[in-house]
Amino acid sequence: MDLKIDNKTVLVTAASSGIGKATAISFLKEGCNVAICSRNKENLLKTVTEIAEANLPEPAWIVCDINKEKDIENTIRVVTESYGGIDILVNNCGGPPAGYFENLKDEDWKFAFNQVLMSAVRFTRGVLPGMKKNNWGRIINITSLSVKQPVDNLILSNSLRNAVTAMAKTLSNETGEKNITINNVAPGYTLTSRLYELAVEKAKKSGESHEHILASMANAVPMKRLGKPEEIASLVTFLASDLAGYITGTTIQIDGGIIKSTY
Repeated sequence: MDLKIDNKTVLVTAASSGIGKATAISFLKEGCNVAICSRNKENLLKTVTEIAEANLPEPAWIVCDINKEKDIENTIRVVTESYGGIDILVNNCGGPPAGYFENLKDEDWKFAFNQVLMSAVRFTRGVLPGMKKNNWGRIINITSLSVKQPVDNLILSNSLRNAVTAMAKTLSNETGEKNITINNVAPGYTLTSRLYELAVEKAKKSGESHEHILASMANAVPMKRLGKPEEIASLVTFLASDLAGYITGTTIQIDGGIIKSTY
């Protein structure tokens, strides 16, 4: 299927591993110019090497702590100067720390606020002028199943990812006439380092092995398995295409059926 996005420039944030990395690779396979960023230079270089070994074009890479406004501004500047603009933005970030309400301090909330919500706000603010000028753009936010079904012990993620969803829905109404679509992808239990870390933390408290925790997560999914990052990436790539040009302001779950809600 020709998604008609070859030669479009894509910026994928937090893309040195997991869903972000898989998304960058998916866009490279579609013939896009791809830029990736992460705060960890070593992981970025490892990802670039793996991509080159797979005989794919080397993505541009920028070290960026998405909690820092200046880093975000620099990333947008570098990509724009390198490619002439940014056509597609994928706002992705790691999850904030787990924890119950009474155990979290203001500093935890402020960290999560910058990581989850303000990173999406700042990257979006930086790319919108160019998209409006070109009368075309795609913004896809990677959120979580928690925007539709809160997850125990993840109150920071539950709260702030919902803020991203609300922002995207509101903003989609403001940008539609400029042929800019804004959507959210809400992954369920996907086998990434983040899920592994959560399983390890839960195992420490429960006394069970993290392998058992992961198996229990998979068993809770109607499809009886965990998701693959590549499956999330396929949906993100489609939403960025011309074929998805009439889809905007939506949140699409990709969760193997675990969310119980009918809407």
